[in-house]
Amino acid sequence: MDEILFAGRSTDICLRLPEPIDRATLHQLVTTAQGRLVAAGLRPGGAAALRLPPSLAYVVNLLATWRAGAQAILLDHRLTDHEVDRALVRLTPQVVVAPIRSGSGALRIFVDVTEGVTPYADSPAVSGHAVIQLSSGSTGPSKVIGRTAADLVAEVRRYTQIDGVALPGERIILLPSMVHVLGLVGGLLYGLHAGVELVPPQRLSGDAVLAAIAADATPATVLGVPFHIGLLASTRPAGPLPQLRRMTTGGELVPAAVARAFTDRYGVPLGNMYGMTEVGVIGTDLHGSHRPSIAPAPGIEVRESGGELWVSCPASPYVGLSDPTRWADGWLHTRDAGTVDPDTGLVTVRGRLDSQVSVGGMKVDLTEVETTVAELPGVAAAVVVWDDAITAYVQPDGPLSEETLDKLLAERLAGYKRPRVLRLLDQLPRTTTGKLVRSTDALRSAATS
Repeated sequence: MDEILFAGRSTDICLRLPEPIDRATLHQLVTTAQGRLVAAGLRPGGAAALRLPPSLAYVVNLLATWRAGAQAILLDHRLTDHEVDRALVRLTPQVVVAPIRSGSGALRIFVDVTEGVTPYADSPAVSGHAVIQLSSGSTGPSKVIGRTAADLVAEVRRYTQIDGVALPGERIILLPSMVHVLGLVGGLLYGLHAGVELVPPQRLSGDAVLAAIAADATPATVLGVPFHIGLLASTRPAGPLPQLRRMTTGGELVPAAVARAFTDRYGVPLGNMYGMTEVGVIGTDLHGSHRPSIAPAPGIEVRESGGELWVSCPASPYVGLSDPTRWADGWLHTRDAGTVDPDTGLVTVRGRLDSQVSVGGMKVDLTEVETTVAELPGVAAAVVVWDDAITAYVQPDGPLSEETLDKLLAERLAGYKRPRVLRLLDQLPRTTTGKLVRSTDALRSAATS
């Protein structure tokens, strides 16, 4: 992938953190990191697990892993030790890269990290993919997602054909995490390939984002998720921002009122991008002219089957046991409800068909949360639903308090996955055949009776 990621002049600035990092400096850092990884036991055909927050260290070790001919396993730094240990046991990386020092506050988008490399297992990668990403529910057989180098290169090139993306010589104000597909491919990899400068703001605040936009005269595109739209829509700029060209958002659907508040305040398009970890970008509307619909990205075919959106995907993206209800015969079953206009080809996403919800731009699978709750000591049964927040209804098996339950969950689930509401019931409602009832109305009624 060197021809994709290391093209351009050596003096071109590719990252600003806020100190500028040019391509020559990045290349040197990657070469040094590659030496450390190899010395720790990383070999071609092996894997390195990166448990790093968004940082220069993350970028350098990711690129170094690929240059070493190895697979990169991306672990969100917010995962608990319990979640990480389960992933490592399954994926058996040769080395693990994690912070030994971090000198930044919680609201920093890019942090200052000194990393350490630890040998883990003397075994090849579990698959031939270039990158492994863990979607929510990653402990299940169909939640470990792999993408090949060819697939990543094809998606980066797909971005270059999308009308409205940042152009060479421009900037991307990068807000989403590069552990996940939007920040990884739409931000980091596309930016390195296209000669677009990546500028993470100093802090996660509306004022900091505006300051990053205003810091240079070159055109800027803000890349984020709906949470970031609300952040900017509630922040009043101190003066004109002629550099701001548009904001592009991925993740869940954007409420019309939020979109209007943003465009009214800034007077620039609010673009929409629809994608999945399994295939990357699926469709876009970067000019905001088709809202809430999107046009399929170049080379992507979308069809509607029984009210569900299917996306062309030649090979199963899942590592290990594959789920035919998620991928079959060259088609990814998105479990998103939607329609495809037969005349224009425009795709309208109606929402999730399955148990995935979005919390602050992060996908959470309620099935994973429910399984974790049900496996806790002292729990006889559990149902987890979305009721304005992640809500767990729990039937104890003996003495159990909400405080104890919350403490146990904090050891097993990342903060954004944990239930915000815990309700203990003597008996969970069940159907006549003994199945747990999942109706929120029935569960609320049982909790108050």
